[in-house]
Amino acid sequence: MAREENGPRRHLARWIIGVVVAVVVLAVAVPFIYIHLIEGSAPAKLSLPGSTNTTGANSASGTSGASATGANTVDGTWNVGPGSVVGYRVDEVLIDQHTTAVGRSTQVSGALTVSGTTVTHGTFTVSMASVVSDQSQRNAQFDGRIMDVTQYPTATLHLTAPIALDTVPPIGTAAQYSATGDLAMHGVTKSVTFQVSTERTSGGIDVLAEIPVQFSAWNISNPSIGGFVTTADTGTLEVLLHLTRGAGNAAVSGGSGSGSTGPGAGAPSPVTVPSTTVPTLTIPAGG
Repeated sequence: MAREENGPRRHLARWIIGVVVAVVVLAVAVPFIYIHLIEGSAPAKLSLPGSTNTTGANSASGTSGASATGANTVDGTWNVGPGSVVGYRVDEVLIDQHTTAVGRSTQVSGALTVSGTTVTHGTFTVSMASVVSDQSQRNAQFDGRIMDVTQYPTATLHLTAPIALDTVPPIGTAAQYSATGDLAMHGVTKSVTFQVSTERTSGGIDVLAEIPVQFSAWNISNPSIGGFVTTADTGTLEVLLHLTRGAGNAAVSGGSGSGSTGPGAGAPSPVTVPSTTVPTLTIPAGG
């Protein structure tokens, strides 16, 4: 009789173990499949279109020794134009599977002013409601509880210290500088210091920057969603600006942008963000 009872018990035990193993496998496999096969790789970091030479930090002594006078002058106002992009990059963990969340917008405006070999003013504004990723659910969280784009529709970066260019780099040469400014977003303004890479082109000036952001410093809710999706407590503000002497982009008004209609709205459907797409950054004139 005992043998007859042990048989069903052993069968039940094996069945329970099999179910547990299946659950564990699914818990690992589903996030892996979602991240690597369905969601795909995150867009690459923004980068300058391309340069042939690079000069050191706060130095632009290219081999041609171009001066800030005559045909090489960069004096005047440079406006943010088409081809500009701004966005965020945050590390995510979905049930032990690591990925990167990236959101971008081209609704950016603004301008900077150069006098001789010194950047004297600069202000840039982006429409927060226009920032979208490739996931509508992520966009809804960003628009609502995280950034509250209805109450805080724009983010602005205003340079608070001049940038010495030393000498003006020749066309096709990249140069690096240190910049300091006030970053205002989510109702909080904080001073930030960051590195800027620039490259002169025949059509203008390209500017690249990555600004680390500690979410709590700007009273931004951690993007984590319960215990399902967790994120780092810091992210990166990515900026790629194409500056032109022309009219530039229309000034950001703070209204809702493409893919968003208010807090929690998100995009109407997932939006694919190619690695070559960069949101436009608006820089108000006269900053």
